Amino acid sequence: MVLSLLYAGGEKAVTFGAVAAGAGLAASSLVQRHGSVAGMIRDARAHAWAGRQARLLALDATLPPNAKGAVALLKALAEAGMPDPSEAADPALASLAADWRAGVEGALAARLGGGAKGAELAAILFAAWAGQMAWSAAGGRGFRLKEALRRLGG
Repeated sequence: MVLSLLYAGGEKAVTFGAVAAGAGLAASSLVQRHGSVAGMIRDARAHAWAGRQARLLALDATLPPNAKGAVALLKALAEAGMPDPSEAADPALASLAADWRAGVEGALAARLGGGAKGAELAAILFAAWAGQMAWSAAGGRGFRLKEALRRLGG
């Protein structure tokens, strides 16, 4: 509920009353649990990062351990959309984001041969993918991950 309000109307749209009405809870319960609207937003964003991490772990366990699996991993993560970059301003959320990124890069590296070369390819591919996600959201033209990986030598 918090994230829906946040994405639809920004931080001003998130109030204890609006969340309580949408979630069928008492506003006082939300105040007791989160302390402030900022705390409630941070908790909701942290919950979203936990969901991203769980999705990553599930994908990592099921996708093939090869270059095709690396491309499939990024495509599946893209379906969930790119996280809000403003979250990096909060140290607690930045830590969760860094852990997620390390997990994505680790999963990619394992599929790209491992070692230093796999890690380097994974970092480059992650950066290219994140850039593509940001630009495509703004209407920019993307590229094919499979082709980028081929050109990188993965």
